[in-house]
Amino acid sequence: MTFTVAHANVSKGFRGGERQTALLIEELSQLDIPQILIARKGGLLASRLDVPNLTTRLSMGDPLSVALACKGASIVHAHEGRSIYGAYLYSLLTGIPYCVTRRVNNPIGNHFLAHKAYQNAEFVAVVAPQVGDVVQMHNPRIKPEVVYSSSSNLAINKESVKKIREMYPGKFLIGHVGALDNAQKGQEYIIEVARNLQGSYQDIHFLLIGGGEDEVMLKKMAVDVNNLTFIGFVENVGDYLAALDLFLLPSIKEGIGSILLDAMDQRLPIVASNVGGVSEIVRDGNNGILIEPAQPRQLQAAILHLYHSPKLRSEMGRRGQLLSKSFTAKIMQEKYMLLYKSALKKTINAHSLL
Repeated sequence: MTFTVAHANVSKGFRGGERQTALLIEELSQLDIPQILIARKGGLLASRLDVPNLTTRLSMGDPLSVALACKGASIVHAHEGRSIYGAYLYSLLTGIPYCVTRRVNNPIGNHFLAHKAYQNAEFVAVVAPQVGDVVQMHNPRIKPEVVYSSSSNLAINKESVKKIREMYPGKFLIGHVGALDNAQKGQEYIIEVARNLQGSYQDIHFLLIGGGEDEVMLKKMAVDVNNLTFIGFVENVGDYLAALDLFLLPSIKEGIGSILLDAMDQRLPIVASNVGGVSEIVRDGNNGILIEPAQPRQLQAAILHLYHSPKLRSEMGRRGQLLSKSFTAKIMQEKYMLLYKSALKKTINAHSLL
C-alpha cells in the first residue's frame, strides 16, 4: 500500500511532543514513505528535521492554513490539539482520513467543534492509558489506541560530559530537563528543596536544563539559592543527562514525560511525580521513586534517600536502562504504521460501498 502521511504540529517550541513527532518522521523515512510536515512558521520543529522524502510546509497555525497545507496527503496525523481542527476541516473538504495523538492529560475542550473533531478521527492515539481515560471522559465512544512515546537515542560526547562534570568538581549532580513551565513541571519545588539543602548538603548541586516563559520568575525565586544553576536551552541534552547522578521530574501534570526514557537510557535513578502516565515508565521502588505532586517534603526525602543509597541508585539505573529498551522509535513507528494502514483500508472499503 503506497500512501503519503501529513504530520501536523504547529507548536511554537520544541518540547516532548515535537521531539516525538520528529522521531516518528525520522523512523518512517527509513521506510521511504513520502511525508509532509506542517509546522508553524517561525517555530522550531521544521528546523530540526532533515530527512529524505519529507516536504515541509509552514503554517500560521489556524485551521484553514493547516487544512490547505495538507494537500496531497493520504492520511493526516495531528500531533497536538491545535492541529486536529485543520485536519478535521481538510477531511470535511476532501474525505481524506485523519488521526490524532493526545500527549497530555489535560481535559479536552467541552465544545461542539472539539467533540466533532475527536469523534470523526479514524483513531485517537494516546501516550499512556491514563491519557486515554481523559479522552474517554470527553467521549466514551472513542476507544483510544495506546502508542507509548519513545526514547530519543540521544548522542553522547564523552569529552563534553567530562567538561560538564569538571564544572562542578566533587558535586552530586541532580538534574531536571524540561521547559521552564512551572504550572506543568513544578520547578518551584526543586528550588525549594535546593534552598533547604544548601547549608547541610554542600556537595549536592542542582541543574535546571531548559528555557521557557517562566525563566525570569523562577530565577527571581532562586536568587538566594547558591546550589542551583539555570543551564538554559541546550542542544546536547544527552551530555548533560550522562553527567548527572539523579534525575527529577516533579511535574504537576504530565502525559507520560518522555524525557524520563532518555534519563533511563543513561542509567539514572529517577524521582518523579505520580501524575498522568509517569507510572507506566517509572516503577516505584524499581527504577525510581514516585511522589505525590506539589509535595516538596516528599521530593526532598526521596532525593536524600537515594543520595545516601549508592547501591540502590546503581540498581535502579540498571533496571531503568533495561526498561527503556522497550520504548524505542522503531516500536512506536511500527504501531503507527499498523494504525495508518487500518485507517486507510477502512476508508477505501467505505468508499467502495458508495
